[in-house]
Amino acid sequence: MDEQIAEALLEIGAVSLRPKQPFTWTSGIKSPIYCDNRITISDPSVRDLIALGFAEKIREMYPDAEVLAGIATGGIPHAAFVAQKLNLPMIYVRDKAKGHGKENVIEGSLKPGQKVVMIEDLISTGGSSVKASLAVREAGAEVLGVIAIFSYQLEKAAENFGKPGFAFDSLSNFTALSKVALKLGKIEQDDMELLQSWRTNPESFGV
Repeated sequence: MDEQIAEALLEIGAVSLRPKQPFTWTSGIKSPIYCDNRITISDPSVRDLIALGFAEKIREMYPDAEVLAGIATGGIPHAAFVAQKLNLPMIYVRDKAKGHGKENVIEGSLKPGQKVVMIEDLISTGGSSVKASLAVREAGAEVLGVIAIFSYQLEKAAENFGKPGFAFDSLSNFTALSKVALKLGKIEQDDMELLQSWRTNPESFGV
């Protein structure tokens, strides 16, 4: 499944690899990879493949899940697709409270003690995922884990998730994507070392 989804992301341009002409992130970090999984919602076959992947993981890893939570903004539509397949309630978590009305961070019905799986589109350092998961925990629910479409597999993510003790996983990842990209001829063999170097130490890439 990880390579199948990686191939789909490459085919629709949701993920691009450019080892020798790196992209620049908002943080200023140079990166050989650019990921925009919002593109997936525009392709019915790809979004359904992703929804099936999420559903399969949730059945396997979290069979006791009672609620799915979409993390704003990229995780929200995917949480809806998966909630429909699994016939589960859905909520979503804002990155900050609304500035009007009830000033909610969590939208939808969430009861204390309910077991929640968080749905995310992308895990880089894990900051937004952890923040949303903490909001659900603070609301009195139990966060079973976070699942994303794609993970860069950065060490910083493992560190950030580890502090509050949240489990996390993804349908596809940097390793699978690199392997598929090489097989499809989108990168060359000598690019693989550059990619691995970036994943190990992204701050120093391209310096």
